Amino acid sequence: MLLFASNDTTIMLNGVTVVDAAKRDYQMRSSQNSVRINQAYLAENIAGSLMQSLEGIPGIKAMSIGSGQSKPTIRGLGFNRMVVTEDGIKHEGQQWGDDHGLEMDQFAIDHAEVIKGPAALLHGSDAIGGVLNLYTNHVPVMPFEGTVQLFGRTNNGQMGLSAKVGGRYEHFFYRANLTLIDYADFKVPTDSIQYYSYFIRLKDRRLRNTAGKEQDGSVMLGYMNNHFHTDIRLSNSYSKSGFFANAHGLEVRLSDIDYDHSSRDIDLPYQWVNHLKLLSHTVWQTDQLMIEANLAYQNNRREEHSEPVSHGFMPKPVGTMERRFNKDTYTAKVGLKLHLAPQHELQAGAAAEYQHNTQGGWGFIIPAFKSNTVGAYVFDRYTVRENLILNAGVRYDHAHTHMHHYEDWYKTPISETDSVFKERSAEVSRNFNSITWSAGINYSIGNWVLKANAGKSFRVPIPKELGADGINYHIFRYEKGNSQLDAEEAYQLDAGIFFSNKALTIQVDPYINYFPNYIYMNPTSDYVEGLQMYYYAQSRVLRYGFEAQVDYTIGQHWEMQMKGEYLYAEQLSGEKKGYTLPFSTPWSIDGGLKYLFNKKGKGFIGMNAHIVGAQNEIVPPEKKTKGHWTLNASAGKHFAMGATTLKVALHADNLLNKRYYDHTSYYRLIDVPEPGRNFSLMVGLEF
Repeated sequence: MLLFASNDTTIMLNGVTVVDAAKRDYQMRSSQNSVRINQAYLAENIAGSLMQSLEGIPGIKAMSIGSGQSKPTIRGLGFNRMVVTEDGIKHEGQQWGDDHGLEMDQFAIDHAEVIKGPAALLHGSDAIGGVLNLYTNHVPVMPFEGTVQLFGRTNNGQMGLSAKVGGRYEHFFYRANLTLIDYADFKVPTDSIQYYSYFIRLKDRRLRNTAGKEQDGSVMLGYMNNHFHTDIRLSNSYSKSGFFANAHGLEVRLSDIDYDHSSRDIDLPYQWVNHLKLLSHTVWQTDQLMIEANLAYQNNRREEHSEPVSHGFMPKPVGTMERRFNKDTYTAKVGLKLHLAPQHELQAGAAAEYQHNTQGGWGFIIPAFKSNTVGAYVFDRYTVRENLILNAGVRYDHAHTHMHHYEDWYKTPISETDSVFKERSAEVSRNFNSITWSAGINYSIGNWVLKANAGKSFRVPIPKELGADGINYHIFRYEKGNSQLDAEEAYQLDAGIFFSNKALTIQVDPYINYFPNYIYMNPTSDYVEGLQMYYYAQSRVLRYGFEAQVDYTIGQHWEMQMKGEYLYAEQLSGEKKGYTLPFSTPWSIDGGLKYLFNKKGKGFIGMNAHIVGAQNEIVPPEKKTKGHWTLNASAGKHFAMGATTLKVALHADNLLNKRYYDHTSYYRLIDVPEPGRNFSLMVGLEF
């Protein structure tokens, strides 16, 4: 389901009759391909995480580990190749961590926007793949209003409660959110798995020790009048989740922990993550000028705990804290938008960010570091005539990264008579500078909109890529960084073809990317302490693909939908020249049929078939993955009860309980299939 929005209103195709002009206006807003998502879409597609809820959008993928953890990707680019913002501020957790998701309350989100393709001009480094903009800034209109939601999932026994209240008194307003979630070990459609030829039986088909819990809260206070708006927001997100016990090495065979005692226990090994965020947002505007300022402080703390076991030359450590990361981030952004003439709009802005990350524990994977970034941009949008709009902009960025020296706390033998404290990370300082640009065009004729956007983006290598040197048990590999990596660059061309009338909507978005120095984790055939060695390398890479979607309305009650995506990637240089990139996304197609109870879209029931192709394009010694398909269903209904509204949404995944593997999932490396049949139910009351 595609969602379209004008400047003030989100417009949903499914169940709503929208004039063609509104759809065309949204497509003409930007030369980049973007999708707007409202709360109705999130409720209809409720899943275990925000990114799993957004997977129905072509080009969007959730890389999942565990029942409650997933990472976002856009067109196969994720981690530090896409930016996630909350109310205009870049979310700074530990994006390099493959085994935990976004530390955000998905039930506090009012609406979201996905920008597919290069967006470094407005967002700086990391926006090579695109941007996920999340908004929790709805201003209440009543003295008191709110929502209470109860939700659950059958596969992992998830139970949750989310409450949101707010109010407005003349120029002052407030909002508060609270979300509590608890879930058990999730189920897979198999009785056993194999981990490096070791046979592991699963009790009740559950992945032992994948249970978890989440606690989120936030509050916002603000003031607004006709020309001025300011608010301050404080939020905190805490989660604790277990790691699949049999994946954390094979020492579980010697453990005294009874992992099968309860499916809701969170035993060793486990992780907890806490993200504290304080934001200030201020806007002053007149008819011709708008000035916006954002300030933020974020603290992200993560700890991994496991049973103290000796590995390699390391003696048995004391305590259970294997790793600790504590990152403070300070961000300042200012921007202006100036209407020079009715057809001419100029934007400019600047941003600065400071990060300080410390590490601890008896295990090591990345060093402590500090980083500073500053950037400024100018962007011009000119309306030649109503159906032809041009835009162009340029940006300059400077980044400095300093990684601290680290030595093991134990000695490693280097000869029969001598041993040393092995250096894992040297004292390294790197500076990076980049000029990026973007230019685009929008053209409409009749029911058609054609657009194209070309640009150059860049990405500063993160400390993990520069200085990693250690075992990551949760994703089954030894990782080695490279302190000499250059800043990653990309030249990109995106196009959009859009057609719409009252019954039919067609959208095709092709793209092509060229990376002169793409950074990726290269798999090898070497093993360290029983785990496969990966090291960071750079090569020239060509990527191209497309997303397509067709929506067809039959009368007032039926809607049909077809959508799909395809991505091709090839390394043009380096050790793996001629091969694709590791964990590349295979093609996929979705077909769906929905029945609407009435023309106002207040109730529906639908079926969907999700087909994923085989991934035979791999990077040796990576293994191929077979294709699969799943059958899914959804239903929803609104019930008006005076001044309140009761909303019920049901979502069913993998109805046939098929056993299949996701090529982007690390769990497939140890023969763990994706979750089995799952029903999700949400009941909400708005007042």
